[in-house]
Parts: sequence; C-alpha cells; structure tokens
Amino acid sequence: MDFDAFAVLLLLLPFPAALLAPLISRETGRAAGWILAIVPAGLFVALTNWIPAVAKGPAKLSLSWVPSLELDFNFTIDGLSLVFGLLITGIGTAILIYAGEYLREHRHRGRLLGLLLFFMGSMLGLVFTDSLVALFAFWELTALASFLLIGFDHERVPARRAAMQALIINAIGGLALIAGGILLRVISGSWDISGLDTPALRHAGTAYPFVLGFIALAAFTKSAQWPFHFWLPGAMEAPTPVSAYLHSATMVQAGIYLLARLSPLLSGTPLWQGLLGGLGALTLLWGGTLALHQTDLKQMLAQTTIAALGLMVLLLGIGGGSMAMAVAAFFVAHALYKGALFLVAGMLEKGAGTRDIIAIPHERDLLARSAHGHLLERLTTHELVVELHERPVAEIVGCQVVIPDVFGIETAAE
Repeated sequence: MDFDAFAVLLLLLPFPAALLAPLISRETGRAAGWILAIVPAGLFVALTNWIPAVAKGPAKLSLSWVPSLELDFNFTIDGLSLVFGLLITGIGTAILIYAGEYLREHRHRGRLLGLLLFFMGSMLGLVFTDSLVALFAFWELTALASFLLIGFDHERVPARRAAMQALIINAIGGLALIAGGILLRVISGSWDISGLDTPALRHAGTAYPFVLGFIALAAFTKSAQWPFHFWLPGAMEAPTPVSAYLHSATMVQAGIYLLARLSPLLSGTPLWQGLLGGLGALTLLWGGTLALHQTDLKQMLAQTTIAALGLMVLLLGIGGGSMAMAVAAFFVAHALYKGALFLVAGMLEKGAGTRDIIAIPHERDLLARSAHGHLLERLTTHELVVELHERPVAEIVGCQVVIPDVFGIETAAE
C-alpha cells in the first residue's frame, strides 16, 4: 500500500470504528467512550504532524476511482482543512468521552457513540476532499448523521419532528450543492476543486450568478442562515453531546467551510458581497435578538450560535485576506467556547433536572448533592462568573482579530 492510500484510509478511520462502537460499548460498559476516543485522539496527533509540511504548501493525496470519467479520490491538506480537521478530531475526542459518561445508563449508548464517529468521518472527508463529487457525498452523509442523531430519542414526537425538519432543509442544500458542482464542472472542465478556473467562471456570462446562488443556498441551509435558521433551534431536541459537537462546533460550520473554500473562485464581486454581507448581517441580528428572549440554556446557545454563524458569513462577504484570518480566528474561538458551554449546560441539566436558567438557582441544594454538584455550584456563583469574565481567552483572541479587521483599527502592541 502506498503512502497516499494509507493516509486516506487513516483519515477515514472513524467509519470502521463506528461499526464497532455498539460491540465495544456492550463489552466494556462505561469505558467505551474512553476507548473509542483513541481514534480521534490518534488522528489529532497525526494531523499535528502535518503542520510543518502544510506551512510550506498544501499536501495532496490521491486514490484512483473511475479513471474513465476522470474521477479520483483526491484529498488536500492545507491551512483551511487542517484547522477544521484539528477541531473535528480534538473536540470529537472530548465529546466521545463526555457522551460515554452522559449516557452511561442509556441502553443505546453504543449506537450514539457509533453515530458520532460516523459523523466525524463524514466531516473529515468533507473538509479534506478535493473532489466535487466526494464533497457532495460527504455533505449528504453529514446530513444523514445529523438526522439520526437529532432523532436519537425517536420515541419522542418533538425529536422526530426536529430530525425530519433538519433533514429536509439540508436536502434542499444538498440539491443546490450538486447543481452548483455540475455547473462548475461544465465551466471549468474539472471535478477537482483545486482545478476550478476563476477566469473561465467570470467570463461565463450569466452562469456566475447561478453558480453563486446554488453554492450560497447550500452553505446557508447547512449553516442556519436566515431564512433557513429555524432548523437549528429545533435540533436542540438531540442529546447534549450531539448539540455540542454537531450544532455548535462542526456540522453547522460546514457551510462556512464551503464559502471559505470557494471564496477565491467566487468572491470579490458586488453580488457576493451583497448576498453574503446582507444575509450574514440579518442572521447576526436575528440570532442575537432572539437569544435575549430565551430562558432555556440550549435554546439560548442555539440562537447565539446562529448569530455567530451570521457574523462569519458577513466577514466572508466583506472579503479580503484580513477577513479570512478573522473568520479562522473566530471559528476556532467559537468552536472551543460554545462547545464547552453546551457541555456545561448538559451537566446542569443532569444535576438540576432542568435547563431553565430561572429554575436552576432554586436547585442549588440538589446540585450540591449531585456528582457534579461542587463544580456546578461554583458555575452559578458570582465569583466564578467574574473570574471567567476577566480571562475569556478564546473570545478575546477572536474579537482582537475580528473587530480591528472589520473597522480598520490598528491594535497597539503591548
């Protein structure tokens, strides 16, 4: 086996791990989460070893698939895909460990762990592939995984309804993506993203608005942009580990990834700036406003996630190298702090039996007696809130990049 084949199979390792997850869970019990977390942890370490090579230029991996149709499994490891890959595997490691404990008494714990690994493999394939055909395949696999995970508690009607709603919205985006991909193939003559020709697209007459429209529709549905935002609050019917992983740190960022990946091809036009800037700003204001009216912790986090996604789309719409750096910094910051906040919300719900921020303070005695009582009690005290407020490292890093770049402010060196 050559190195390219080995590397590609390594990236797709979560898929066979997903098949083994129910068996491992049944045989090892509560340790299953820790055992399965070895897969993303190993991938995280492997990806960090690519950092020096990627710093010198993108690395390309290739597997022949259908040579007669010029279809190959081509993968590209560059700065953008590597950042996403590190977060997918790094946060995925923590989520698997958390999920194993969170559902330690659930009879379908192994199924949830397997679906999380299935989703992880789909996301890794999505961000590393250089093929439009494979991009569409992995795009749809993430939608399927999301449907199964949102509807995990399928005995509940709200969970089934939310899962179906998310599937329909993402199916619309998937159709738009394949339509945009076919147009790009016709115009540029290549299925490879790296082989797409910007001048050919810009000189293709009326084709550019259609390509941009289809790609933007795919991204907006996946990343919950207005008017397709409503599926994300409904997805909070999923178990908390799912919300923390899919619906804050990874899957909803796939649309942002798509826009960032194709921005060298599509950006720099008034149509790009108007479409992304306008809808991104509207989504930002919409999500931020609705978040103020929520008392359910997960709904609050869902609405602020919508607002954050809107901000990233707005920055991509503005365009430029500084905006790309701002989006990358804010993406990392948002994935880290929002994923952690979802996990804390799950701990609060387990300890207090509610996610209502009005009711939680009245459950302090219960929290103190629970397994997480000491930590959760500190989280609800003023002292820790002040302590965290004084040192919000991830948020400070994101804002220090986003705000100066948007408004042209030069920050003084300290």
